[in-house]
Amino acid sequence: MSVGAAAGIATAVRAVRERVEQACDRAGRSTDEVTVIAAAKTMPVTAVAAAVDAGIAHIGENRVQEATEKIDAARRLGIHPTWHFIGHLQRNKARQAARYFSVIHSIDSGRILREVDRHAAGPLECFIQVNVSGELQKHGVPPREAPGILRAAESCRNARITGLMTIAPRVEHADEARPCFRELRALAGNLGLLNLSMGMTEDLETAIEEGATHVRIGRAIFGERST
Repeated sequence: MSVGAAAGIATAVRAVRERVEQACDRAGRSTDEVTVIAAAKTMPVTAVAAAVDAGIAHIGENRVQEATEKIDAARRLGIHPTWHFIGHLQRNKARQAARYFSVIHSIDSGRILREVDRHAAGPLECFIQVNVSGELQKHGVPPREAPGILRAAESCRNARITGLMTIAPRVEHADEARPCFRELRALAGNLGLLNLSMGMTEDLETAIEEGATHVRIGRAIFGERST
């Protein structure tokens, strides 16, 4: 990666931090309550290195195979952020995910939860992915099924559910996503969970105002990505 590209990522990270700070100010929250996860799908390890150099401590990946290769490469370079899996997790990838990631945001069944628990070498933080919007093309469980997954975690040795995750519908104005975020927050409160993984480049301010503890930011940090 060129010096200019790395500098561009550093500038973008500062801009995202400013957006987070302003949203926290409006909500009366501390920025310490919000973890910024740089979503690095399709981005090279050099981009990850630039983000880490700019102060990013958490990197998110959507695809297990791509991620494991990138994580191995990062480790060889001495780059050790906290790795979050934020994409749809298939059962046949659960073993790798459990071994490579510290946090999995996309648990959508008791079966997947038990599978990552079985393969985890130690404590593994997990979020239940909830399809609040009910869109057919989105992964995640309906809100009514989240309590069942939480109960399944009671018998797990390594995997522990600490929060809920959702992907808001695409809307013209970020404020239109607010009901989705509010519903997730209410569900988390009913379940006694503290963490909320919600909000991306387009709607991170709205998500933070509604209680997000983790925001997943790709384009605002790395720019447009290839498919």
